[in-house]
Amino acid sequence: MKAAMLLLLATGGFAHAAPVQALLAQPGRTATFSHFVYQGQTEERVAPGRDDYRNPILYGYYPDPSVVRVGADYYLVNSSFAHFPGLPIFHSRDLVSWTQIGNAISRPGQLDFAGLSVSRGAFAPDISFHDGLFYIINTCVGCGGNYVITTRDPAGPWSDPTWLPFDGIDPSIFWDGDRAWIVNNGPPDEAPRYEGHRAIWVQQFDWRALKLSGARTQIVNGGTDIAKRPVWIEGPHLFRRGAYVYLIAAEGGTADQHSEVVFRGSGPTGPFTPFAGNPILTQRDLPATRADAVSSAGHADFVTTPAGDWWATFLAVRPYAPDLYNSGRETFLLPVTWPQDWPVILPHGQRIPFAAKRPMLPPDPVPAVPLAGDVTYRDEFEGGRLGLQWIGIRGPSDAFATVADHHLRLQPAGRLGDLRSVPGFVGRRQQTAVATVSIDLDDRPQQTGDRAGLAAVQNDEAYLFFGLVRREGRVEVVLIVRPKDSGERVVAAAPLTGRHVTLSLHLNGGRASAIFIVGGKSRTLATDVDASFLSTQKAGGFVGTIIGPYAAGR
Repeated sequence: MKAAMLLLLATGGFAHAAPVQALLAQPGRTATFSHFVYQGQTEERVAPGRDDYRNPILYGYYPDPSVVRVGADYYLVNSSFAHFPGLPIFHSRDLVSWTQIGNAISRPGQLDFAGLSVSRGAFAPDISFHDGLFYIINTCVGCGGNYVITTRDPAGPWSDPTWLPFDGIDPSIFWDGDRAWIVNNGPPDEAPRYEGHRAIWVQQFDWRALKLSGARTQIVNGGTDIAKRPVWIEGPHLFRRGAYVYLIAAEGGTADQHSEVVFRGSGPTGPFTPFAGNPILTQRDLPATRADAVSSAGHADFVTTPAGDWWATFLAVRPYAPDLYNSGRETFLLPVTWPQDWPVILPHGQRIPFAAKRPMLPPDPVPAVPLAGDVTYRDEFEGGRLGLQWIGIRGPSDAFATVADHHLRLQPAGRLGDLRSVPGFVGRRQQTAVATVSIDLDDRPQQTGDRAGLAAVQNDEAYLFFGLVRREGRVEVVLIVRPKDSGERVVAAAPLTGRHVTLSLHLNGGRASAIFIVGGKSRTLATDVDASFLSTQKAGGFVGTIIGPYAAGR
């Protein structure tokens, strides 16, 4: 979360953004979509055995996982930044097969993302359970700061936020019997010695009143060894095992120097001693040119099984070229071992495996909506509403989107890149580096600049559009790219008669091709187009590419 922390230091805290301007809807014109199809193939070739599971367990933009067990059930939540709905909630009983059951941020009144760029908003959440109630504690960067929400049903609805007055990001709750503490990343109690100098703080939490109590205590200054100038200590979690309280945290930033480290002490306020064998998880000590790489691993959370086995969820990425990945940071799973009462996720120098032995838990059925492996699905827009996996940018799609009769209808709304509006866009995560996404479109743009089609969006400054545009008095099928620090550029265009077209966008790592079908005839509009500008490295921020229907007016 380096960029966000720099922002906090520069602004001195959080402020609510100005309200979103009215959507630029065009009454009378509706773009109608049907048959959204995603066909994705993994680049890594792995054949899990009968008793194996596949990593990652959640493909695509599902970063900063936090997990909790309640009885035989596991619940997991991820960051979602300024996408809406946000903070997706998943359920599993075997830690491997996950099903999304809700979104903790499902109402626009909970958090205000108005005016925020995509990589602000809801940062790393922490989910926990105590005395019949689920808790998520989280930071809304640029939209209020730190807060807690609760529910008795993790599928939702979740409560409105209770705001908590402390500085920093990435809070989590440590439950110790009937007492609770909040631990989080914050500025050090001295002038920062270098860029990335942060600290870990803890304070008692009155969970009955949802208020802080007692003094706030700094328990780690800088990281594992401040003499070595460690950077961006964040994502902390406290837990008790035996005679010790352990603190795990990410260190090194969210790029390829990312890692997970551990400390231990006698209580939540320390003093804490770092493990001599840190880091307990990283891939930064492996050759950058290795094939089928997994990199940027860190930001872990631990959970135990009923039998007492320990497992870690954490984020990492699968680059298609050195440090290039369009699909964002993903959720992985590995067992935790305990040599000399210190936890280790992966010994130094070992690669994160794409297949590993499953937890000793009864296997769940294969989920109806695949989240791992060769992800293939077809969404027919049934049930009168979009599925839980569909997300937009900064606000709800209700103002411009309707689902009925197996169609999604979008009334042209805000434009991509306009922070003052909610774009007329909804999408699904790109979950594989190799993917073909297609959709049927019925539309006839009426005014110059009108557009409707498929958009692949990394953020407000980096996106691709493939669809229909009216320009120079005629309707054309166009492919438009918009890399960061550059304006929109038309890569290819072709005239279109009629209004029914099938759009098919093929992505292969950092390359893209666009094919359209009209009247049963297929035509390639563009091939081998550079799409690496959709990588997080080039676009900036903390999210992954979202692909879906888009309609906008002038």
